[in-house]
Amino acid sequence: METPQTIDSYIAQFSEEQQVRLQEIRQVIKTAAPEATERISWQMPTFFLKGNLVHFAQQKNHLGFYPGANGVEYYLEHKERLGEYKHSKGAIQFPSGKPLPHELITEIVTFRVGENTGGTAH
Repeated sequence: METPQTIDSYIAQFSEEQQVRLQEIRQVIKTAAPEATERISWQMPTFFLKGNLVHFAQQKNHLGFYPGANGVEYYLEHKERLGEYKHSKGAIQFPSGKPLPHELITEIVTFRVGENTGGTAH
């Protein structure tokens, strides 16, 4: 794949079904962080607000959401309420073919906005 220069060009590289999911997560993030700007960082769609906020990327069998270690820690503290997903130190995997967890994404993005802007972290 060619290195994209915009989120639109990143999304355009994928199947129609994947594009729908990518646009969906993009909109959920935009709604949760309307002041954040979009860019490509680490060859992934990135939302930026006084620093990198969150990234996302299409993988073979899942949509990767990259809120950083603190964002994953937030998820782990609330996963009994927000659902069980595969995760690593800085990433959460949303399986292909399953609905995206809007509440989870919104809460983590809101948490990260607070971190990046000096607001309340929890």
